[in-house]
Amino acid sequence: MDWSLLALAGAGLFLAGIVKGATGLGYASCALPFLVSAIGLKPAMALVIIPAMATNVSVAFTAGHFTETARRFSRLYVAMLPGIAVGICLLVWIAQSIAVRTLGIIIIGYVLMTLYRPHLLLPKTYEHALQVPTGFANGVLTGLTGSQVMPLFPYMMALDLDPNRMVQAINLAVMLASVCLAAGLFSAGVLTPELAVASLLAVVPALIGVEFGNRMRAHIPAAQFRSVVLYVLLGTGVLLLIRS
Repeated sequence: MDWSLLALAGAGLFLAGIVKGATGLGYASCALPFLVSAIGLKPAMALVIIPAMATNVSVAFTAGHFTETARRFSRLYVAMLPGIAVGICLLVWIAQSIAVRTLGIIIIGYVLMTLYRPHLLLPKTYEHALQVPTGFANGVLTGLTGSQVMPLFPYMMALDLDPNRMVQAINLAVMLASVCLAAGLFSAGVLTPELAVASLLAVVPALIGVEFGNRMRAHIPAAQFRSVVLYVLLGTGVLLLIRS
């Protein structure tokens, strides 16, 4: 990679941190579109691993309801593990353009769900029955694209959880998926020692961005800023579909 691509990747990591701090949107889903444009999907997935964990770990342990959430969604979390393995196998075997298009579709779906917040309501009788297929599908898409939000996000929305429990449930899933994804990418040769070091260094611009975003939140209209970010992400998702 030349310096211009490294600068673009660093800017993407920093901007994703700002978005995470200011709006609470998923770090990996915000960073990946910029990183994919700069360095390609596989290196982007490897590079974003440790920053994604670093920006989520504090939330996962401070949002409350840790034990309750881990027990309630244990089957979903366990089902993600074989799904991630399948997704990584697909990432290695299929054309990268297919994985990039899939990422574009996921980003677009995530943005539309976040923007319009459709009223989804899942009856209690289906909550447990859908944990395994939701977790497995989420794992497959995580392993294939690095994005960890679909179909986890609409599933959690449909449960009508209170905000703290929803944040906790999603962050626990992201944290677990990031650890398993890192192990899988390393085994597949995608996460090389050099990229692992780069991912560790990438924590710095990510956390600086999060802190900057946290401070911005007190001085900007949060709803307007969130809408602007989502429309930018929507545009990047469309570009991933067109350019891949």
